[in-house]
Parts: sequence; structure tokens; C-alpha cells
Amino acid sequence: MTDVTRSAGGTVSTPAAPTASAAAGTGATSAPGVAGAAAGKGVGDRSGGRAGRTRTAAVDTVPVWWRLAALGLQHVLAFYAGAVVMPLLVAEGMGLSAADTASLVNTALVACGVATLLQTVGLPGVGVRLPVVQGMSTAAVPSLVSVGVAAGGARAGLPTVFGAVIAAGLVLFLVAPVFGRLVRFFPPLVTGTVVTVVGVTLMAVAARQVGGGDPGAPGFGTPGQLGLAAVTLGVIVALYRFAKGFVASVAVLLGLVAGTAVAALAGRADFSGIGDAAWFGMRAPLHYGMPRFDVMAVLSIVLVMVIIAVESIGQFFAVGEVAGREVDERDIARALRADGLATVAAGLLNSFPTTVYSQNVGLLRITRVTSRWVVAAGGVMMLVLGLVPKVGAVVAAMPPAVLGGATVVLFSTIAVVGMQILAKADLSQARNTVLVAASLGIGFLPTAYPQFAEHMPTRQLRVLFESGIMLGTLTAVALNLFFHHLPSRRRPRPGTAVAADAP
Repeated sequence: MTDVTRSAGGTVSTPAAPTASAAAGTGATSAPGVAGAAAGKGVGDRSGGRAGRTRTAAVDTVPVWWRLAALGLQHVLAFYAGAVVMPLLVAEGMGLSAADTASLVNTALVACGVATLLQTVGLPGVGVRLPVVQGMSTAAVPSLVSVGVAAGGARAGLPTVFGAVIAAGLVLFLVAPVFGRLVRFFPPLVTGTVVTVVGVTLMAVAARQVGGGDPGAPGFGTPGQLGLAAVTLGVIVALYRFAKGFVASVAVLLGLVAGTAVAALAGRADFSGIGDAAWFGMRAPLHYGMPRFDVMAVLSIVLVMVIIAVESIGQFFAVGEVAGREVDERDIARALRADGLATVAAGLLNSFPTTVYSQNVGLLRITRVTSRWVVAAGGVMMLVLGLVPKVGAVVAAMPPAVLGGATVVLFSTIAVVGMQILAKADLSQARNTVLVAASLGIGFLPTAYPQFAEHMPTRQLRVLFESGIMLGTLTAVALNLFFHHLPSRRRPRPGTAVAADAP
């Protein structure tokens, strides 16, 4: 049985991943850098063997220019909406003017492009060199707004905000090797759970986009909105059923184009912003003045960066799983160094922290195009969007319901990737089942009832309870430590055995 991976040069056939039963029959094998792990602890074999080497070649493949452009644009369209929402939320929370808000959106796109290029192309000792798309981290919004308001709000608070971002990025860059050594605490049991939590919690975001983006709007969830999403989804599904080769690999892009065209014919797309946007422009670095380094502000953003880093580790493993390349502790250290360096650059460019974008992980799995140079091309396009506001206005004209038709598939695919990773873990043990179930359940709480965060006594706890991904990730890590790394006090009596699957 083979798994066909599309690459620049055509298709590469590689042995398919083992099924859950096959994995169970062969036993679990420790990955390099995973010390003291054994079967029954949810640690699977991360090595790709011959298949891993073949698909790693696909990761480094450089497609012809027109494939590179089309596939890179597809990643940009999948990432764009989430990337621009974050600076809009910060600007609204701090009370910034329309001009400053537009500036933050542009610089956010530039910062995302820089971060994506650092991960995909890399520097010596920096960057995971996998098809990783970096976008603005919404997890940082509450803390950034709180820091900015405490420093005076509006423009007066921005130097303190950017100072905290720069300092937090520098801290992450320096401590990245420490996080790299935590790889042994992220076996397939944990990473599969985290990726599944990401997919499940993001389904609520996809549902909101399908309805039109704003649940408070009068037309939210109307048949017209659902129809636009259905057109996009229908085109994507039809292309995957009937198309082959390159056309199938850009099915998401073609679905978005078709959905937008139908929206325009129905009078549901607003292109007026294109004429108003400038052709070229971006604020200079440190436009709002020299950064101010307030100790409490820095500590607040450092805490957010730590949480983002823990969440990102699972995402890096997910990308490695899809791309067929083993991710070890050195890769994690290089990836987090890139995160830290990108965050420093973002602060200097008047922008905010970035993180791995889950919807693009889903896109990798659906298209099976895993060339990091495709994503690098997308990073260049992000820079262009940030420097040419008129081009960005074209992308921004895409109705939310059209984007929702695509994200329904992309976000759900992330959960499928998580299940594939979990197939390598031993779920016949009750304690492993409890770990997965508790993490999924706790991670779903903020999605079901966001009001939980409002009653938390501190800002840090509010940040935590606003993100189901954070809660689910921390739960999975903590339960893995509890079940598999803490010494057990139970000692079997002579002549008896302790049940291995007792929780």
C-alpha cells in the first residue's frame, strides 16, 4: 500500500503509515532524544526509515515557478483572515485610530512573512526548515491589550507593548535549547492529543466563518451565507473527486475563487476597499518611538510566549508527521529560536508575536504538497501584501462565509492528523485513554462556554481559559508526566502482578 505525495517534480510514492493494529503488533520504539521511554508510555517510532528519506526529499523540492506561485498563494489565502484579525483586536482594545489600525495590519503581514521565511529557509542554527506557516498569535491579544492600556492606551501604550514583545522574543531565543530538551515529554500520545484538540477547538472558528463571521450581525447564519460556504466546499470536494495532478493540489484555492465569484454575482462581496487602498507603503521600524521595557509588561508577555511555545511544539510535530520527516530536540530548539528571533523582529517592525498556523497544517495534509519552498513563496507573498496595501485589499474582499467553506475542511483535517498520530500510541491502556479523553474534554470547555475566562481572578488565568488549545495542551503534558514520568509508589506483593492498564 502506498501513499502518494505530490511534489514539484510530479508524484512520489512512499510506503503508507502503519495502521493502529500494525503499530500495536510491532511494539513502541523510542525516538532519538527520548530518554527512558518504553512501550506503554505512548511513545511511538518517529523515524521515517526509507519512506522518511523519500518524503524528506519532497520537503526540499523546488517546484517550477508557476506551481510555486499558485501553491504559495493557496497558503496565503488560508492564513490571511486569521493574521489580520489579531492586530484588529489589539487596535480595538487599545483604542487606536483607523490609520494606526491599518498600519498594524500591514506590519503584521510583513512580520508573518519574516517569521515564515525564518522557519522554512532558516539561518545557521535557526529555523526548523519544514513547511511551517507563521501567523499572528491571538493568544497574546489579552495581555498585549492589558499592557498597552496600563501604559496609557492608544499610541501612548505602543512603545511599552513593543518593548515587551522584543524582550519576550529575546528570552525565547535564549531558552530555546531548554524547550528542545522537553521533546521526550511529547510522545505520539501527547502530540496526537494536542493536534486533535487543535482541530476540534478550531471547528468553532470554521462554523462562525460559515455563518458570516459576526454572530451579532442580522444576516448571520442565513441561507445566503450557508450557500456561499456550500459553493466553496462543493467545488473543493468535486475537484478532489474528479481532478488530478496540479488542479487537485490547488483545489482549495480554486474553491475560494469560485466562492468569491458567486458572492460578487450575488452582491455579497464588497470590493470598494481596493480603490481606497494605497499601492505601496509601510510605517518605518520603531515608528512609535523607542521601545520602553517595563518589568511587569515584559514578564506578562514572556508568560504568553512560554504558553505559545508549548503549544507550538505539538504543531511542529504535526508538520513533521505530515511531511514525513522526524522532528527531534534539535529541530524544536531551532524552530523556537526562529520564533524568538521573529518576535524580536516583529517588535522592531511595530508588530506582535507569531505562531504556527493550524489551518495551513491541514492544507498540507489535504494537498500532500510538502515542499518548504512552496511555503517560503507564501512568506514572500505575505511581505508583498504588507508592503502593497492594495493587493491585501483584494484578499480582504473575500467574504467570511466563502473562507468558512474551506476552513470546515482544513480545520477538521487537523483533527484527522491528530488521530493518525494517536494511532502510534497504545490506547489499550486505560490511563492513556483517560489522558486523551480528559485533554479533549478540558480543551473543549472554552469553545463551549467562553464565559469561564471572564470569572478568572488574574489576567494570566484569563489568557489560559480563553484558549482551549492551551488548556488541552497543558492537560495532556501534565497527565503524561503524572502517568508516565512520576515514580509509582505501588509495589506488587510477592507472587502477584499489578494490572498494566489500571488508571
